[in-house]
Amino acid sequence: MPFDVQDLSGTFSVGDIAISLTLSFVLSVMIGWVYRFTHRNISYSQSYVQTLVILGMLISLIMLVVGSNIARAFALVGALSVVRFRNAIKETRDVGFIFLVMGIGMAAGTRFYTLAIVASVAICLVILVMFRFNWFAANVQRQVVKVQVPPDGDYLNHIQDVLIAHTSEFELVSMESIRGGALTEIMYTVRLKKGHEPGQLITALGERTGGQRVTVLTGYDQTDL
Repeated sequence: MPFDVQDLSGTFSVGDIAISLTLSFVLSVMIGWVYRFTHRNISYSQSYVQTLVILGMLISLIMLVVGSNIARAFALVGALSVVRFRNAIKETRDVGFIFLVMGIGMAAGTRFYTLAIVASVAICLVILVMFRFNWFAANVQRQVVKVQVPPDGDYLNHIQDVLIAHTSEFELVSMESIRGGALTEIMYTVRLKKGHEPGQLITALGERTGGQRVTVLTGYDQTDL
């Protein structure tokens, strides 16, 4: 019995493949550079940005394969449903960039070239404007205070007296027994009053906790006593 091999690549030309993959690559690289330029925290990952570029091209390829065939689309969904990713997304904006390159890859793969270009430029401009003018920033600086105290004694009231004097607001987050019950670790979120420094708060707490460890965590560093 003859073995019949049917090549379905004729449904799109080599030019379609080249344009779709090249366009998705160029636009994904542009998005990657925008992500790198607007990234502020220390969690930047070169691997993540490279993955964005690969993902944009991969989605473009998938859309070329699927085309308008509903059966292929459902088969693809079933195949991809078995894939599991264990890397946690560090920032919510990273998810937005993933969906952005996926949308651009879909537009390029379905040969909506103008849509892909215009959408990429428009969305990247919006991202740059939000970054440049610092939209939606909340001018609220809060710290996390961790205090270790012996389990016996009325230390909680002493700590709260210090927090009332040095902070404009505070909230008890947790109390935990550590070191086999030898110490109790108390954690607060606080907002320092204007003119008060973390070091002053640490010194005041240290005087009320019998010299036990006091830690103030900010968004940028950690101060200990």
